[in-house]
Amino acid sequence: MSDIEKIQLFESKKVRTLWVEEEDKWYFVLEDVIGILTESTDPKQYIKRMKLRDPELAKGWVQIVPLLSIQTEGGPQKMRCANLEGMFRIIQSIPSKKAEPFKRWMAQVAAERINQMIDPERSIDQAVADYRRLGYSEAWINQRIKTIEIRKGLTDEWKRGGVTREVDFAFLTDLMSKTWSGLSTKEYKKYKGLTKENLRDNMTNMELLLNALAEETATEISKQRNPEGLSENAGVAKEGAEVAKTARKEVEKRLGRSVVSSEKAIDHIQSPEELPFPKPKEQ
Repeated sequence: MSDIEKIQLFESKKVRTLWVEEEDKWYFVLEDVIGILTESTDPKQYIKRMKLRDPELAKGWVQIVPLLSIQTEGGPQKMRCANLEGMFRIIQSIPSKKAEPFKRWMAQVAAERINQMIDPERSIDQAVADYRRLGYSEAWINQRIKTIEIRKGLTDEWKRGGVTREVDFAFLTDLMSKTWSGLSTKEYKKYKGLTKENLRDNMTNMELLLNALAEETATEISKQRNPEGLSENAGVAKEGAEVAKTARKEVEKRLGRSVVSSEKAIDHIQSPEELPFPKPKEQ
């Protein structure tokens, strides 16, 4: 389970969630939410009755709760999910004393993810725990955590330079990726065959080093020039990425091949026998 597809806990009850990167939003599995709020033993039947009681909700049902692929014990399945706004609308049709605390919990889940995107330091401890649970080697984990720290230094500089919107962070990140690797974030993920997985977690050591070189160089240039606003920060970001682009071309010339790879993180997962501690059971 990746860092963008998680089982969250509300009052010790499981809620499957999915982070949709293209929208920068969490989606919550409808059946899980209905089961918690209504304590129904048959959430599907409750949903049917709820739609009959609320014609307006039923009218916009497909838009409010799209089908998304969720990992289950039987493998990936298409399930009805709703984002924060959609779930708030659904909760209006559910008479439950848990409605308000559940809405506060969902808002907290959404806010925490945004905070982690802007300030990666918030997610370091959780990332280490998740990586270990999934079976990644300690060397692999240490390399990834170091790049998180480098990323934090860059995002701190962007914030200091007046960049605050999530969409602007995404724009600058995409600009740097396109500059040094030749691929936008979306193109890079497609090349690696990724869907919901995190791109950085699926980079090879060389890709990770070049990406870190771009980010660290941009950070140091920013400290010297003190750019202000999105446009000036974009110029600095591109300069930092150009340094990594030059390094990439030199490495590729000596190796005689591209260092932008289709390799994925699964190649670094250890077998249970190789783990330095017992691997806990998946929830």
